[in-house]
Amino acid sequence: MLKKMLFAVMMMAASVQAFAQYGRTVETTYQNHSIYYGLRMGLALANVNSDDANLDGGSMQAGLNLGAVIGFQLSDQVPVYLESGLFYTEKGGKGNNPNGGAKFTYSLNYFEMPVLIKYRYELDDDLSIQPFAGGYLAIGVGGKMKDYGARDVQSSFSDDRFKRFDGGLKIGCGMEYQLIYGELAYDFGLANICHSEFESSHTGCLYLNLGVNF
Repeated sequence: MLKKMLFAVMMMAASVQAFAQYGRTVETTYQNHSIYYGLRMGLALANVNSDDANLDGGSMQAGLNLGAVIGFQLSDQVPVYLESGLFYTEKGGKGNNPNGGAKFTYSLNYFEMPVLIKYRYELDDDLSIQPFAGGYLAIGVGGKMKDYGARDVQSSFSDDRFKRFDGGLKIGCGMEYQLIYGELAYDFGLANICHSEFESSHTGCLYLNLGVNF
């Protein structure tokens, strides 16, 4: 996890340097509230609530959240924006096997696309708060389930575990100071990600992201 965070920090630093000149070019447009671009990196604290005790990962598991966004102002008169982007998000959960009580953990790694409506409230020339709400769609790209009792590791996305598709609602609030941006958000998974016709599993994820806007 630490290595991933350090690698992501280095990649973001390189991206910030590469986009610095471009950022100055679009700065006037951005200050006029028409369009912006952003990079995000942060912590994802996820769990999975399931009716199946063998899949119920109700305890939080930490992962990486990394992505880029673009936002458009919807009206010249009102500071309301449509924001979307693409993220790599590490979700998952952990719990105890109902038969033997042994610990199990699993990761559910997704490419996720949010679609949000965001309102920008200016506190002063440099500082704003930005509540938002919307939805997301996600496709699973990898993940492993570890059974510490059986000492077994298998793919999280399989016919007897989880489906790859997920989707749901996202709410949160951001704060921006000049070009520096931070946000707290939560995903409510609405799609049933398990294969059973009689039981359901739903993801949940709390995000703490930092980044920059251009």
